[in-house]
Amino acid sequence: MVRRLENGLKDIGSVDGKSYECINLEDVSELDRRALRERRVLNATIAEKKMPVGLILSEEEDTGIVLGATDHIRLQMLQTGLHLEELWQRCDRMDDYINARFPYAFDEKYGYLTAFPTNVGTGMRAGVVLHLPSLSMGKKFQGLVTEMGRFGASVRGVYGEGSENYGALYEVSNQKTLGLTEKDIVELVNRVARQLLAQESQVRKMAREKHPLSCADEAWKSYGVLRYARRLSAKDAMTFLSQLMRGIDDGDLKPKQPCSVYRLMLGIQPANLQKLSERPLGKAELDEARANYLREALPELE
Repeated sequence: MVRRLENGLKDIGSVDGKSYECINLEDVSELDRRALRERRVLNATIAEKKMPVGLILSEEEDTGIVLGATDHIRLQMLQTGLHLEELWQRCDRMDDYINARFPYAFDEKYGYLTAFPTNVGTGMRAGVVLHLPSLSMGKKFQGLVTEMGRFGASVRGVYGEGSENYGALYEVSNQKTLGLTEKDIVELVNRVARQLLAQESQVRKMAREKHPLSCADEAWKSYGVLRYARRLSAKDAMTFLSQLMRGIDDGDLKPKQPCSVYRLMLGIQPANLQKLSERPLGKAELDEARANYLREALPELE
């Protein structure tokens, strides 16, 4: 079945002009699977599957089609910035191309039929990763997360829950796919994401007005540790990178070259660090490799 899907979609690049590679996950090492999961190309369920699974992946890794996993076809698109509308339109074009070659199971009442009832309906999930270092530290944050749930949105830590979510990255996504149109889902996630960003901005503004030097000092100290440390745990690195991201956003730090702190956060995860080494690394060696990676990748400041 996976081969049939691959053959039917071999010209998928004609839709968007991208270059694609077909990968059989059975032939991919466990390390590479974990690295793909850390880069959010695969989710945990698919990364751990032992049965035949195919992956059609763009060169930039921003478009991925998983074949024969939890569902026969799972299409994922990624992009920086809050551009869900644009992503949805791109996804829609790709979806039409696939559907013309492989008709989907569809019910007039329930919509698209999927392996999980929670995905029935549109079968679409829209998600946005937000950086909320100030808002998430407040006592009212959990109440805010619960309130967003009443609107039909889920807010979860990307690298853990609550205070253990080092890096303060949170993913906002729709809870339901049934009873909503694709447009409804995009508008819901966009609205919740913008609400959270507005509140984060407000909390930061208040903090900067009360303690401007402390805020700047925290950002500069974090940059200094990342720039000169010789060993960094994942927890410490994510915490300092979060402060670095905040400092750049607030204008306290001004890199001489464009810097994607989120990309650095992905790069310091264990499997991706391990891939840069020619031999297996222990915990202490990983901490050393993490510090080396960040020293080389961090831009100079103005």
